[in-house]
Amino acid sequence: MLVAKSNYIRKLIMESTEPDLTRINLSDIPGGPEMFEKAAKFCYGVNFEITVHNVAALRCASEYLQMTDLYCDNNLVGRTEDFLSQVALPSLSGAIVVLKSCEDLLPMAEDLKIVQRCVDVVSVKACNEANFSSRSPPNWWTEELSILDVEFLGKIISAMKKRGAKALTLANALVTYTERNLRDLVRDHSGNGTKSLDLDDSDIRSRQRELLQSIVSLLPSEKAAFPINFLCCLLRSAIFLKVSNSCKNELEKRISAILEHVTVDDLLVLSFTYDGERLFDLESVRRIISGFVEKEKTMAVFSGGDFKDNCSTGMQRVAKTVDVYLGEIATYGELSISKFNGIAILVPKGARKVDDDLYRAIDIYLKAHPNLDEIEREKVCSVMDTLKLSYEARLHASQNKRLPVQIVLHALYYDQLKLRSGVDERSTPELGVGNTRHQLQKTDVSLIRENEALRTELMKMKLFISDMQKNNNNQGTSAKGGPRKPTFFSSMSKTLGKLNPFRHGSKDTSHIDENVGVDITKPRRRRFSIS
Repeated sequence: MLVAKSNYIRKLIMESTEPDLTRINLSDIPGGPEMFEKAAKFCYGVNFEITVHNVAALRCASEYLQMTDLYCDNNLVGRTEDFLSQVALPSLSGAIVVLKSCEDLLPMAEDLKIVQRCVDVVSVKACNEANFSSRSPPNWWTEELSILDVEFLGKIISAMKKRGAKALTLANALVTYTERNLRDLVRDHSGNGTKSLDLDDSDIRSRQRELLQSIVSLLPSEKAAFPINFLCCLLRSAIFLKVSNSCKNELEKRISAILEHVTVDDLLVLSFTYDGERLFDLESVRRIISGFVEKEKTMAVFSGGDFKDNCSTGMQRVAKTVDVYLGEIATYGELSISKFNGIAILVPKGARKVDDDLYRAIDIYLKAHPNLDEIEREKVCSVMDTLKLSYEARLHASQNKRLPVQIVLHALYYDQLKLRSGVDERSTPELGVGNTRHQLQKTDVSLIRENEALRTELMKMKLFISDMQKNNNNQGTSAKGGPRKPTFFSSMSKTLGKLNPFRHGSKDTSHIDENVGVDITKPRRRRFSIS
């Protein structure tokens, strides 16, 4: 019966040189022993069930055994083809199951066009389901796709692109696929899932690394197609698995393009290991923020605006998020000053209307690092503008013992200037920093003018006194040692001495006898500067 319906077995027996053939080798038959058993049952008329799970294997096995209608009517090849076309492929679920079974039947399944037929059916029906869902929930078909190998998923994604599928539709399918196949790395943010795996299992990590790189290569070109929290989780997994630089760079560019939608939790996902105990290398965070700032600068140039003074709403939102993020990571001891400042200075100063969040982050950092000296604390505070603190923040800063003295003096000087101007910032919090800076400049200019006027008067007085001394010397020489007569200049000198404003004060020294050895301390010089 096998010879009657299988041309392959017929040829093996006829071409055999053994006089008594009792064994033939069919070890390479597609589907293995199970499929040969079903093919043999078919030859002997034993009933068995053809399903969507075994039809592809039966089709390949029947082709291998050459069980076509050329050698026997209504043979196994025709029966499996009828089942594929009439039962399996008309439904999306059936086509996906058949395609899944083809993973172990390559390359014969591709040669017989089973894979391509399944891909065509799935892509058409998936596009239809995305636009007009026939079941609930609407994205049920993405769960069905998640059972496939990533190579077959790539074929379906490419076919859906050619049929005009939207980027959001493709993104939805890829997000579901990633969360299903990298659940421990992407969906479980707490890291509990990774603890159940052997972190030293190189085979598992290698498979996950290859899968993640394949998924990233399938992402549609539209940057805003994916939610930013998903991209951050994907990048965190990429850092953990040590994927290629090109893969990480692609994810960083995608996050940077939509950074205005980022939250503090998203940035924290990027920064910490799965156990939450250690910080990752923060270079990825720096590159993402830097890329967003460069994009904003480019947009400002094209729009003809001034990026330094007028930052976009997105840039201001990112600045606030970054400042709060710095406050969250400031408590970790391995965070150096250079890394802390390196992230803080990436944000343009014009993007921060108020530096309160940045001051909070600095205060937390100083509290978490109590062994910093004065110079190191000043370096940490150098990223903050004291003039851009609110009244409450300046009040706190003026009493903060962790801050360096210079910063405290800045805050006190600012408050003193506000008091002199008669402006109550608590009642007018919208007063701009530009007005304060202008007022400081006016104060500095007035001080410079006063100093110049005083310097001029002092020079005139020195010249006047030197002339008086010359005249007195000349008159003393002409008298040949006799007693001096009072002159106009000597009387003028005495008159000026009586008019000395410090005569009765602590700086008056006219009543001290020159012969008494008294140490006259030089008065302390005054400095008229903020510092």
